[in-house]
Amino acid sequence: MPRDFLIEMARKYALSPEQEDAFVIWFSSNKTELEIATELHISNSALTTRMSHVYKKFSINGKGPGKYGRLLNFLTAEYRKCKASDSPTSNLSEDELNDLVQEVRQNCREMIQDQCGTMRLLTMSQPIDVSDLYTNVNILEKITSHRRREIDELLQDCNPKNFDRFGLGRVTDKRILGLEAVDKYSKLIVLGKPGSGKTTFLKYLAIQCDRGKFQAHRLPIFLTLKQFAETEGKPSLLEYITQMFSDCDVSADQIAVLFKHGKALVLLDGLDEVKDEDNNRVIKQVRDFSDKFRTNHFVMTCRIAAKNYTFDKFTEVEVADFDDKQIATFARKWFQAKEEGKSEEFIQQLRENNRIRELATNPLLLTLLCLVFEGSAKFPGLRSELYEEGVDILLRRWDETRKIEREQVYKNLSLQHKKDLLSQIALTTFQQGDYFFKQKQLEQYIFDYIRNRPDSQNDLEALQLDSEAVLKSIEAQHGLLVERAQKIYSFSHLTFQEYFTAIEIVKNSETSALDSLASHILASGWREVFLLVAEQLPSADKLLQLIKQEIDGLIAEDMQLQELLNWVSQKSSAISVSHKLYAVRTFYFEIALLIDHALFSELDCDDFFFPTRNEADAYALCHSIDICFKHELSYFRNADINPQDRKLAPVLEIYCTLPRLLFDTRYLATVEKETGPFKTIEYDSLYFTIPRDIALVIDCCIHPDTKGLQAALSQLNNRLPSENKNSINQEWEYEELERVMEWWNEHGQVWFEDLKLAIVEHCNIGNDWQFNSEQYEVLHQYHEAHLFLMECFNSASVNTSHEVREEIKETLLLPIAEIPNRNNNN
Repeated sequence: MPRDFLIEMARKYALSPEQEDAFVIWFSSNKTELEIATELHISNSALTTRMSHVYKKFSINGKGPGKYGRLLNFLTAEYRKCKASDSPTSNLSEDELNDLVQEVRQNCREMIQDQCGTMRLLTMSQPIDVSDLYTNVNILEKITSHRRREIDELLQDCNPKNFDRFGLGRVTDKRILGLEAVDKYSKLIVLGKPGSGKTTFLKYLAIQCDRGKFQAHRLPIFLTLKQFAETEGKPSLLEYITQMFSDCDVSADQIAVLFKHGKALVLLDGLDEVKDEDNNRVIKQVRDFSDKFRTNHFVMTCRIAAKNYTFDKFTEVEVADFDDKQIATFARKWFQAKEEGKSEEFIQQLRENNRIRELATNPLLLTLLCLVFEGSAKFPGLRSELYEEGVDILLRRWDETRKIEREQVYKNLSLQHKKDLLSQIALTTFQQGDYFFKQKQLEQYIFDYIRNRPDSQNDLEALQLDSEAVLKSIEAQHGLLVERAQKIYSFSHLTFQEYFTAIEIVKNSETSALDSLASHILASGWREVFLLVAEQLPSADKLLQLIKQEIDGLIAEDMQLQELLNWVSQKSSAISVSHKLYAVRTFYFEIALLIDHALFSELDCDDFFFPTRNEADAYALCHSIDICFKHELSYFRNADINPQDRKLAPVLEIYCTLPRLLFDTRYLATVEKETGPFKTIEYDSLYFTIPRDIALVIDCCIHPDTKGLQAALSQLNNRLPSENKNSINQEWEYEELERVMEWWNEHGQVWFEDLKLAIVEHCNIGNDWQFNSEQYEVLHQYHEAHLFLMECFNSASVNTSHEVREEIKETLLLPIAEIPNRNNNN
């Protein structure tokens, strides 16, 4: 009797895999009992036991050899019925088959729509149409974890200038559209991380096929393997599918015909969701079914690293993370029916926050971001709360919402234990500067954590095996650790590594953890950890004080740099305004960094402070002040300032004008060199009026030597050639420009040096501190660290005492000798 028929009967009567093997050989061959037992690697008595169970399944009772004959007669009759039912359809034309596909589709359209037409994720208040939200899935034909690469090679894919946000070495392999992959491969396994959109992809395929927009000559058949595995009676796949369609008045014969002629698109969702006890049976069913009906198309989904299996005739591909274009498309679809313009606000805020945008590469977490943004049109001020919700979704809620119970090899670890384990791994690796780590190293971290638990085993070999199993479970079930190349892992997002690192530091904040953290104040890679810790500490007083001490210590021993701070303090104290002294000190410190470095260093004007020759850049130099003290110094950009504070406002003009002056004194020669002597040029710079402008500006400032400075600048202005006086926004002919350049080449350097001396002598701005390059570098670090301290200040705004806030403000940018006095006064 044909093996295919016997296999089908074995599935129909729910024989176990062992019973099925014995049954098929018994009735498809002329082998003796001894030969069959030998082939199955069992004893004769074991074979007899198996076959007795087979007879019971077919309701063949009694004893003796007659049972074989009765079952054989039954099988023969069933086979004849099967052949008879096949005969009318054996010669159907292609048109008739396509008509049958359309007829069955029409009958089961409502079922397919009910199965696949909508989706509801997380805290959505109502389902949403899959087609309205679906964003094209990109597929990697080479599995990421199969790459043979070393850590050094992975690091080469990263941007060293922005290493902390490098996306953990984004995959650069070629991508193809998911629909193209399904067309290209008749048997496909789509692998992906949790929440990567695998189920949505299958649902979209089903809907598009049902509407005739994709593989219109096939019938879409969507089923979840978990539901199939847990169906009462454990039917075969063919029986299960036949039963599904029977409710739509589609006969078993019609389904059989479509399968026989390759007219089905079979979509099998969630192999990883099948319980362990059902796993072998389901895998065997899928293999045998896809072999028997090999001319149909099959697409199956599974989480990466979820199962140890082999489907020899299936091609494995991987769902790629969302890129910026896909994120924007998803957001526009999400917000299209909501408030106008909200999608563009969402996209813009993502662009401005790389850490949150990093999470948006995962469709599930992108959904979370959209839900969070929906209410207030902004992301939470405390990012740690957003990260905590994302972690909670991946560790627990995503499976719970779909009522999936996974067999956990680390089931004795509670949710908090899992977080503790990940936090310890994060801190250990982050302190070592490891963003990628080898599998053995990671297993050792897990081993150490399990061994130190009170309920751990004493068997070290068993513990080592558990460590590997726990790692694979974390990867498969939660996607928080992922395999980037063969046996090389990282956190799925650097944001999560930073978040878990911060959790571990906060947990140990009563020890030396905060002191250790403060020592990393100059390391840009630690900045997000600082901010997250500041948010989560019950009181951030100690952390802010430690950061301030570290910053003050940067230049505490350098007397020249301390002298600069003395000048800043003196200049600030000499001005009487309503604003806080620390705000004024910040302003003068910025002037020192800008003007003194620019006027007296050998740097080109394109370097460091002057990235481009653009007037807007001069104003952009005030940006850092705005970030830290936007309330105290709002008059810089505010046209409606309080009249009593207008006295300080013109200082901004010095701040912006002097760099412009420096630009133009160098730029004029560049223009002549680049344009040639016979070109007519339009020169609309402020260069030739700046001396008079400076005199007017400084005359408005509170300064004891205003008259002396005005007189010096007036003399400098009179020394300029007369052609310069009213040349703004005019086109100069070569003859005019030639006279100007001739004067400049002969007298310009001396004139410019005299201008600098006048500013130093009468305004005490632009002192020649004669710092070396190392000192300027330290000053730059000191400056950047202060700006970052203000970010931490804002992150910890809720959990910082008023006393500590005032203490830090009042001692900002003070020389080290003055700090104790200010603290005592406070």
